Amino acid sequence: MKYVLVIAYYFPPSGGPGVQRVLKHIQYLREFGWMPVVLTVSNGDFPARDESLLNKIPSDVHVERVQIFEPYAAYRRFMGRDASTPIDVNVIKKEDQRRSWKERIAEWVRATFFIPDARVAWLRTAVPAGRKLIKQFNIQAVYSSSPPYTASLIGRRLHRAARLPWVAGLRDPWTDFLTTPERWWLPARIDRMMEHRVLRDADFVECAWEGIKQDALRKYPHLPADKFIHVPNGYDSSDFPDAAYVRSERFVLTYTGSMYGRRNPRSLFDALQELIDEGKVDPNDLHLRFVGRFGDEVKEMFNSASFSERIEQIGYVPHAESIAFLMRSDALLLVVDEAKESEAIVPGKVYEYIGVRRPVLAVAPDNSAIARLLNETRAGRSAHQSDNAGIKHMFLELYTQWQTGENMYNGVESEITRYERRESARQLAGLLDRAQVAASKS
Repeated sequence: MKYVLVIAYYFPPSGGPGVQRVLKHIQYLREFGWMPVVLTVSNGDFPARDESLLNKIPSDVHVERVQIFEPYAAYRRFMGRDASTPIDVNVIKKEDQRRSWKERIAEWVRATFFIPDARVAWLRTAVPAGRKLIKQFNIQAVYSSSPPYTASLIGRRLHRAARLPWVAGLRDPWTDFLTTPERWWLPARIDRMMEHRVLRDADFVECAWEGIKQDALRKYPHLPADKFIHVPNGYDSSDFPDAAYVRSERFVLTYTGSMYGRRNPRSLFDALQELIDEGKVDPNDLHLRFVGRFGDEVKEMFNSASFSERIEQIGYVPHAESIAFLMRSDALLLVVDEAKESEAIVPGKVYEYIGVRRPVLAVAPDNSAIARLLNETRAGRSAHQSDNAGIKHMFLELYTQWQTGENMYNGVESEITRYERRESARQLAGLLDRAQVAASKS
């Protein structure tokens, strides 16, 4: 058994979809010859916590937790927000949204001093701790999971100091992405330099969706394309609770996750309102369930809808409970951010949507990676945010099938089972093996 140092900020008790990729790697890498040793934070400021995920960490996996300076407490005080406010919902607004003077100042500070992100201070404690772990466990490879992109900087420093093979995992692109701060030229150049050095020096870059690879090669066409490997997210059927679908008295459409800014239900609500006005949908038949964290502007959409009484808002729940909500639904709602990157984005939760075998109604760009995935698996339907007629058609088709008791789901089992989490861990283990062999020959 070989040992790999796994560097991850989002790790239990952190909750949310970002933690699942690393957690499943931890659980299954051992089956393919690699024993993980985890380096994470002891006092992380997570947008959500899920204590139940601590039980998913194998008992024989060593987890080293080190202190980090988190700036978000000061940010909340400056903005006059409650100390428990989740960061990802009340994120600093982008250029197309109205911002107060406090938000503009906070954005400038964030963009100028926190490069590559607000977790940059983790370098001070993580690098020394990583060096000790490398000696203690005779570590033979390093794997980092980003964002935050500080984890990649830690991985690079340990890779260079210990001369170990390194796989840099990216769940999202780094610079020029929809979550990238609006930096002025100097911090933007520094951030871009950091990104380039990571992508250049890593033995392999593990990309959670194909668009990450395309984005990197667009920015750095001189880098070898074969070092960027798409290892998709997935679902773990062993995590699914004992919950079965039973047709309910109302048509249950469920969304799980967070919603804010450009990711909102406006397009669906507009289409649904027209169907109600046309007499094609009876609002009394509806049960629209939203589970997770929602920005104030999204909550206002919930409350102002004419069918607001048919909308159920549920806060963040443990992962297994979230899956149970999906499994007991007639259909599942997926909304992709309306941005220039949207065609390539594949949220990790879409694989769990597919895994529970309930039909997916996706509001996403035409010819997008999401649309292709749903088409390949036959797990759902997709329409662009601006395609009001398409959204109406998708909803009405599912609603009518529910009314008549027809089969609503036609997924292709052979395509869906390809996305079990164990397969993703097997692919990562293969990258670690290849990086180790290449390092031994150099």
